[in-house]
Amino acid sequence: MTDTPILQIKDLCVKVEDKEILKGVNLTINKGEVHALMGRNGSGKSTLSYTLMGHPRYTVTNGSILFEGKDLLAMAADVRSRAGMYLAFQYPVAIPGVSVSNFLRASVKARRGQDVPVKEFRKELKEQLKALGVSETFLSRYVNDGFSGGEKKRLEILQMALLKPSMALLDETDSGLDIDALKTVAQGINAMQNTNVSILLITHYQRILDYVTPQFVHVMQDGQIVMSGDSELAKKLEAEGYDWTNKEPNGKELASTGVS
Repeated sequence: MTDTPILQIKDLCVKVEDKEILKGVNLTINKGEVHALMGRNGSGKSTLSYTLMGHPRYTVTNGSILFEGKDLLAMAADVRSRAGMYLAFQYPVAIPGVSVSNFLRASVKARRGQDVPVKEFRKELKEQLKALGVSETFLSRYVNDGFSGGEKKRLEILQMALLKPSMALLDETDSGLDIDALKTVAQGINAMQNTNVSILLITHYQRILDYVTPQFVHVMQDGQIVMSGDSELAKKLEAEGYDWTNKEPNGKELASTGVS
């Protein structure tokens, strides 16, 4: 583990148009750590992921984000991606006319800053397809065009494995998956942990955490991280619901401040 965190967010406030969504988020992730971010719809989880990737719709009004010690907010979205940030979308878009094979090779070229020899790329691609249990016929199809929910999420994980990011943001990757697809996606995420990639896994539910064990779990409410703990916190949320986080066991209200 390095002295410099891979990602350090301090007092982050973000608005969309005139509405404030994030209201002082604090979060530190070190190299190789897996963090889960949980919360209800509308709590700000996806806003955080889009802000980290530089979506122009999201305006930072206060705070700072350091990525490997550098000012992430000063980087354009494509620079962030090439630097090692990766976002797996909750709702991946279709790109008719662009084959999965060509899309993946172009993505890898952009990430590495140079073309990858065809033989080398095909070898690596076949290895990852096998690991995810995906047929090679997948490669000739158009990106997400007519894909099932499980196929879309497998493609997101396949792309992540090929790009080898240092910081992966997985925005509700488990949504819409049946149990078999969930296990396959979780297997791909776990395989990435062996490469020291840091992961922020955004989810509503405990179920994916039955297969991917985070070192840290955070609860987001109303644009702030209000509680943090280990993997047992996710189980408590599953049993008690999110209302439980509004009070301590003795009945006192929790302070509504971000937690690092």
